[in-house]
Amino acid sequence: MANSWRRLAFWSVLIGALIAGLAYAFRPQSVPVDLLVATRGPLVVTVDEEGETRVKDVYRLSAPVSGRALRIDAEVGDPVAANETVVARIEPIDPAFLDLRSEAQAQAAIDAAKAARALAAAELERAEAELEYASAEFQRARKLVRGETISVRNYDRAKLAFKTAQAAVATARASLRMRGSELERARAELLSPVTATTKRGTCECVSITSPVSGRILRILHKSEGVVEAGDPLVEIGNPSNLEIVTDLLSSDAVQVVPGQRVIIDDWGGAELLSGIVLRVEPTGFTKVSALGIEEQRVNIVVNFTGEAERWRGLGHGYRVETRVVLWESDSVLKLPLSALFRNGDDWSVFVEQEGRATRRTVSLGHLSGREAEITDGLREGEAVVVYPSDRVVEGARIVGRRDS
Repeated sequence: MANSWRRLAFWSVLIGALIAGLAYAFRPQSVPVDLLVATRGPLVVTVDEEGETRVKDVYRLSAPVSGRALRIDAEVGDPVAANETVVARIEPIDPAFLDLRSEAQAQAAIDAAKAARALAAAELERAEAELEYASAEFQRARKLVRGETISVRNYDRAKLAFKTAQAAVATARASLRMRGSELERARAELLSPVTATTKRGTCECVSITSPVSGRILRILHKSEGVVEAGDPLVEIGNPSNLEIVTDLLSSDAVQVVPGQRVIIDDWGGAELLSGIVLRVEPTGFTKVSALGIEEQRVNIVVNFTGEAERWRGLGHGYRVETRVVLWESDSVLKLPLSALFRNGDDWSVFVEQEGRATRRTVSLGHLSGREAEITDGLREGEAVVVYPSDRVVEGARIVGRRDS
């Protein structure tokens, strides 16, 4: 009997310990959660988008005439003065090469010009001979008319012949000069680029000066080369006179009006910059997103506000992050969006009450990218579960995590 009681006591203790261990292992445990106390604070509703800085007034200098643009020695960033700094120079272009037919035609034109000049020279000799004879006749008639040997009529005829001969000589000389010029022109038609290079001297080049004071933003035609009239050469502007252009979705752009405040972030500096919406362009355009989706976009132009020294490091074409403020308040009851979840058509949160999770339906006001305004369903100072997992349900025991 004693052995039986001892065995019974042993197994009873063992079974009791096993039951106690299982009961301890499967006891209800509190779910560790992140708790946040609902407080009042500032809330800013913005439309965020990347933007790009640009000089307000960019002047693009183009070639006024066709020719050879000399190499531009200036560099990007060099200062220029209005109507003083010569930015580029253009000189005449060299003649083109002649094919065999054109060369033969040019040579024939030279031969014809030589023959015409020889004919003009002969005409001049004949006119000079006639002038010499008319001059002698006129001198003789002058002496005879004084002695009344010839009539005045004959004297007038001799005088007319003398003056006619003088005019003929002047005409012949002019014709000779004209034929000489035609010969030079014919020879110029035969001028090759190689000959033109050796004969090129100092010429009156077309100088292009800066229309405004500022700096060179971009050089579009740096090296020497042939340009056509209207070809762009350089861009000039004042880098201290900047603005920002950003394109918003058309559905967001309709909420933006000139005068709204803009927060400028992620521009490279340690502090935030401020701006103001200057203009919402009335025309939209189609832009393909990184995901290949066509979107309707609208350009928004933003002006910097505050001291220029704060954004002095920015230049033309720099990337910035713009946040257009649509609505803001200094004191609202707010929660992070990570504490909210959908319960049917309503928004809900889990509120900690006496160590248990209680689902609470809330009403939302304004929404920002990270926070939401709570207008009803929650009181200031209540602890709310942030990032609720699927283990957090109505009535579940919860315990706030401790910061490690």
